[in-house]
Amino acid sequence: MIDIDLYLQKIAAFVADKKPPVVDLIATQTRDPFKVLTATILSARTKDEVTAKAAERLFAKAKNATELDRLSRTEIAVLIKPVGFFHSKAKYLQALPAALARFAGRVPSEIDELITLPGVGRKTANLVRAQAFGLPAICVDTHVHRIMNIWGYVATRTPLETEMALRKQLPPQHWLTVNSLLVAFGQTLCKPVAPHCDKCPLANCRKFGVRPRKIISDKRKTMTTPTSRCLKFVSWNVNGIRAVEKKGFFDIVASLNADIFATQETKAQPEQLSAELKNIAGYQSYWHSAERKGYSGVGIYTRMEPISVIYGLGVEEFDNEGRVLTLEFADFYFSSIYFPNSADGLKRLDFKLRFNAELQKFVLGLAAKKSLLLCGDFNVAHKPIDLTYPEKNRKFAGYTPEECAWMDQLIAAGFIDTFRMFNQEAGQYTWWSFRANARAKNIGWRIDYFCVDANSRDRVLAAAIHPEIIGSDHCPISIDFKIGD
Repeated sequence: MIDIDLYLQKIAAFVADKKPPVVDLIATQTRDPFKVLTATILSARTKDEVTAKAAERLFAKAKNATELDRLSRTEIAVLIKPVGFFHSKAKYLQALPAALARFAGRVPSEIDELITLPGVGRKTANLVRAQAFGLPAICVDTHVHRIMNIWGYVATRTPLETEMALRKQLPPQHWLTVNSLLVAFGQTLCKPVAPHCDKCPLANCRKFGVRPRKIISDKRKTMTTPTSRCLKFVSWNVNGIRAVEKKGFFDIVASLNADIFATQETKAQPEQLSAELKNIAGYQSYWHSAERKGYSGVGIYTRMEPISVIYGLGVEEFDNEGRVLTLEFADFYFSSIYFPNSADGLKRLDFKLRFNAELQKFVLGLAAKKSLLLCGDFNVAHKPIDLTYPEKNRKFAGYTPEECAWMDQLIAAGFIDTFRMFNQEAGQYTWWSFRANARAKNIGWRIDYFCVDANSRDRVLAAAIHPEIIGSDHCPISIDFKIGD
């Protein structure tokens, strides 16, 4: 058994300068059980900064159950958007005043009573009991469940089993604080995917079930010749550029520090974009949108002035969906691509295969002139290593024999999957379903790629996936690419 007192002491020191979870902050500031309960409901599957702003808007209109009862579900939804599953949460909050009426309009403090409220499970109930009332409770979310099992302090299959185990063996002085500590620790260092074990203060951690992040040296600092330099390129399916704008997009762009930053599935026409989105400091931006609003679309931010810009493939049925945007530079082309999804029942498989064929002709023509980089959401997992359950998904969109065969053709035509130049490990994914906590469990698919033509292989110095960056159901990918001065 580990020394849990020492472990939690070290974790507390590590997260001391980190922002507290938003529910903790609201509890400290207000000591109001209604606000703690409401903020906890809002916080599920939502970043803290989004929860904090939504709670502020809601509490300005409804600081108690009586005022909340005066709002319609639509009004509540508008106030709390864009928290995760805001329609469902609006439904829960609309029903909350009536549910609290059974307790004389007050938030109860007992677990068995709290879980009768709409949108409240055991995790929420324990958190409210601990934060709002200071009563003994152990809030077990995915971070607590996961990290306690990584340490070997428990050996459990579900958060409920973890809660019951901790009730028996965790010293009572840690009950109220363990959730806050491990949430902060899990969000910043002991992440669900590629945890930063190299920086962990727990030298003796047993790391059960952990695959630490792979440390890649910064090859951008190493110039291969006196007349060459390295640029960093990033690609990310943002699943709605306006949505990700509210989830820290500008901070993410700044942290990745890319020379070119490509986006896919932007779901917006240029006139729908804010001035801040179109004019990120230091970048020019280019957009190719679908005619249909809220659908498809690609964009590119670049620090370098392109020689020319090519919108689409020159084929109307594909170009009106805004799927390909290409910038030409002095010694390379750069294409941001959002491949069609074959869709449920494979009803768009033929459309996708026609797109693939036209795209291949297009890119071969470009590659005959100069180096070419293709990036984006290809909507296909190429090999069994590129998804968690290959056998179960063989006949489903994104892993059909036809789609995988086209990827084989692209590789045979001389294009290189740059990530596999550096990493042959399984479990390396770029997309996870929003369902069943797939991302935390790392049940995913690698469907986003950087590919280069065969003649450019030696110009690729590094390639990486960035699963720690959230905000979309995809994560960013990157490549370091050598260019001449």
